[in-house]
Amino acid sequence: MNSVAQVRWKYGQMGLLMLAADVLRLPLLWQFGYRTKHLRPLMERTRDPEGVARLQGIVGPERWESIQGGRARMALARIMIAKGGGLADITPGDAFEYDTDMRRAGVASCNTTLFYSWLRDLGTLPPDAPTTLRLLHRVTGQLTCEQLVDRHGVACVSIRELLIDYLEERRPRLDYATLDGLARSLTRNFWSDLEAHHPGINSLRLPPEVAAAWKGRMHTYIQRRKLPDGTVEETLVERADYVQLLLSVRAFYLDIARWATEEPARWGPWAAPCPIKEAETSNRKRLKRTKARMDQRTRERLPVLETFAKAAADNLRHHAARLEAVLAVQPGATFGLGGTLFVRTKNVTTVNARDEQGKLHHFAQSEHRAFWAWAAVEFLRHTGARIEEMLEVSHHAMIQYRLPTTGEIVPLLQIAPSKTDQERVLLVSPELADVLATIIRRVRAPRTGAIPLLSAYDYEERTWNPPASLLFQWDRGGENSRMTGEFIRKALGDVLDIIGLTDSTGQPLAFSPHDFRRLFITDAIRSGLPPHIAQVIAGHANINTTMGYNAIYPAETIEAHRAFIARRRALRPAEEYRTPTNAEWDEFLGHFEKRKVSIGTCARAFGTPCIHEHACLSELPSSGTDWADRDGVAKSSGQQSRRPEVSGRVAPPTPA
Repeated sequence: MNSVAQVRWKYGQMGLLMLAADVLRLPLLWQFGYRTKHLRPLMERTRDPEGVARLQGIVGPERWESIQGGRARMALARIMIAKGGGLADITPGDAFEYDTDMRRAGVASCNTTLFYSWLRDLGTLPPDAPTTLRLLHRVTGQLTCEQLVDRHGVACVSIRELLIDYLEERRPRLDYATLDGLARSLTRNFWSDLEAHHPGINSLRLPPEVAAAWKGRMHTYIQRRKLPDGTVEETLVERADYVQLLLSVRAFYLDIARWATEEPARWGPWAAPCPIKEAETSNRKRLKRTKARMDQRTRERLPVLETFAKAAADNLRHHAARLEAVLAVQPGATFGLGGTLFVRTKNVTTVNARDEQGKLHHFAQSEHRAFWAWAAVEFLRHTGARIEEMLEVSHHAMIQYRLPTTGEIVPLLQIAPSKTDQERVLLVSPELADVLATIIRRVRAPRTGAIPLLSAYDYEERTWNPPASLLFQWDRGGENSRMTGEFIRKALGDVLDIIGLTDSTGQPLAFSPHDFRRLFITDAIRSGLPPHIAQVIAGHANINTTMGYNAIYPAETIEAHRAFIARRRALRPAEEYRTPTNAEWDEFLGHFEKRKVSIGTCARAFGTPCIHEHACLSELPSSGTDWADRDGVAKSSGQQSRRPEVSGRVAPPTPA
């Protein structure tokens, strides 16, 4: 060993001893660039050996020695070096600072929040501490009305105060998601847009040209789509929520006008004519177009639903077999799979392998995505639940019910209140019971056999739900995490890429989680389930909403009409349905030949009087002059005269 190496080793050893004795403290950002294999074991042996031993017993040896466990232990050691003390002295603020500094240092890809979960299991964090650090940088909580307005920037101080006051007045009667959308409509889409195009505007009394220009900007927007060749295609499309935006702004004006009569001093100065007329908020045509589009979407997907479900099951079996084959191979060994040679990585805790080109394949992750795609398809198509309801289903949601008539016990699934704040229960079919049992076996903790309790964040209400044994959860880097809607949609997309279904236009056929809800309701009503029962199962407050989900097929309409005609025929005398004679048939056809000389249209039944049956010949006009209109009015040289009528029939022509 040369002198330089001896000096580095000597002072390095001294520094480690000073860190272990809590004499020297190093900032976190400096520690991220300091690499040594002696730091973590030294801190665990000297700083808090009792706390480390207790934490190791809680975590278990397998996870303690894993790669994720090693990163979590290193994070705890670094925090103790920077802040001093032992594991019990680490606060939520220390953990959040560590997570923030990791992102600031640009090493967030190697980061894990498992250490924070371990601290919660250790019981050293206060009860009101955040549940997890994984999504804490994206969690905002419920903002105040002032924060909702200020996030979009309102330059006019008086209008800013008015918007805040208006939202405060509406807040007690709205849920947070609706309040958030209303604030976005009134600030970003309405007033901030007006200020951007008309600087200095400070009054709600808008000139007609300003209001018209704003409506034109809001009616459409530019949709950008990246093409396979890398270019970006821009398309001008109609804004889907345009009418809802107009309704929000119109309600804003009308509320102020109404409140001005009750509190003139507070709201009177802001009362102004509403720039949006009631006729502009008519949503009837858009709803009909939406209904037609959704019905067409349902008709395209219902025939291939079984194909899609089978593809999801086959995809799961395929990836499960591949994962089992990789697990049977020792780390570092070469094996063949599907005609391709792979080399399993030497890391024991991961199930990865590289192919002949050196590409890394994550077999465990592929099986994970395939399983939850299958579970989501089966759950949604057998329940018709919303995706947020599916993600909030817990182990305790499965209950038993004894029928009062027969005493038979049937399984039920309890759906927590979601969109309509209405709780409901669903009958668990044998197929659904098999799916739920498979999910439960997968999410059980290996050591305890219980489903871990998990606090999920509600992105709509911006609040943390109480801990629950959620079924749709997974072990993410050693820390239990709830499934997200984004993950489910990507997993469904993987299945669609395999089967390659296309719609009527030849475009790839996509399945969204909400499509299964429409398919469930349509199939249930077509199978004979009464609509009002389907309404209860779906959790709709109005039966019209349920019927809006039901796609009517043309074949169903024709068959129902034919059945109706058959029932009417059975009630009428049989002789009325005899085969007509040739004379009767010629008379029937001759009727339409005579109608060719009539002017206009007529919907009368055959054999009944009609004022349009014959043209009037008693008042022939001069040559080159139009003489009759569709209502039997004669025209000559600008004069009009009515044909004489007798008992509802046109008088016969006068002989020449």
